[in-house]
Amino acid sequence: MFQLEEFKKDILRKNSKIEIAENVPMSRYTSFKAGGSAGALIEVKDIQELKTVLVTVAEKNIPHMILGNGSNTLFKDSGYDGVVIKLSDNFAGVSVERCEDGFVVKAGTAILLSTLAKILLKEELTGFEFAGGIPGSLGGALFMNAGAYGGEMKDIVMSVKAISPDGSCEKVFSADEMDFGYRHSRLEENGYIAVEAALKLQKGDYNLIAAKMKELSEKRNSKQPVQYPSAGSTFKRPEGYFAGKLIEDAGLKGVSVGGAQVSTLHSGFIINRDNATATDILNLITLVQNRVYDETGVMLKPEVRIIG
Repeated sequence: MFQLEEFKKDILRKNSKIEIAENVPMSRYTSFKAGGSAGALIEVKDIQELKTVLVTVAEKNIPHMILGNGSNTLFKDSGYDGVVIKLSDNFAGVSVERCEDGFVVKAGTAILLSTLAKILLKEELTGFEFAGGIPGSLGGALFMNAGAYGGEMKDIVMSVKAISPDGSCEKVFSADEMDFGYRHSRLEENGYIAVEAALKLQKGDYNLIAAKMKELSEKRNSKQPVQYPSAGSTFKRPEGYFAGKLIEDAGLKGVSVGGAQVSTLHSGFIINRDNATATDILNLITLVQNRVYDETGVMLKPEVRIIG
């Protein structure tokens, strides 16, 4: 185990305003509402605090991770012997500037996609409608190139400002340098932490934008089990297939392990139906993978980040 008291002394010696919470149940911070505790949780309020924490964990070789809205993350019941770093609401600012061929929106990565969508609606800017119903933060969406209903982050990102894993420097990545792919970005490889993104959008009609957002929201709510805790689509889409169909064809719709269940509404979702533990969820993920592989030869890969 890392030496928490020694770590706290080092952090507070560098910046006495940084707040460190100990032994934090991560079920409170993840959309699955399950999982064990983290050794420490730090909500950083600005870039300088982020750099201080990153420098310290790097110096002491302490396990650590960045957590966004927790909508794609599951902590094992055994917990996480490390530091969870969460960008606070101070990283959620938004500004809009006109450019030659549209508008540039600069947004902090702690902002929720749903919140940003509402702001852009008021500004009558179009191009972000696809993301308004995705239950995550902008940072998480950049990290995994989130997408829905024919749109992806790569379609609108101009650049991303990020901090190096050791906290030593800032860098601005162009859209090309982000190397966006299916549920992938360069941030997965280099460990940089996104703090702000510049998005390219166009002027639109308020009523048309609102109607599109409403249409996509109704589609999502009718086809996805939004009334239960989950992490969205549990598995990545295998090339040439749809994960939900493979799972349903394998006879797994509605199958449960403990309090975890393959959704009866959409088989691509594993839900926390009845006080599931992280172990229940992980065992059900494994059961689904094995059954689908036995039936089809396709090994499903989790889209959910599993920590611990």
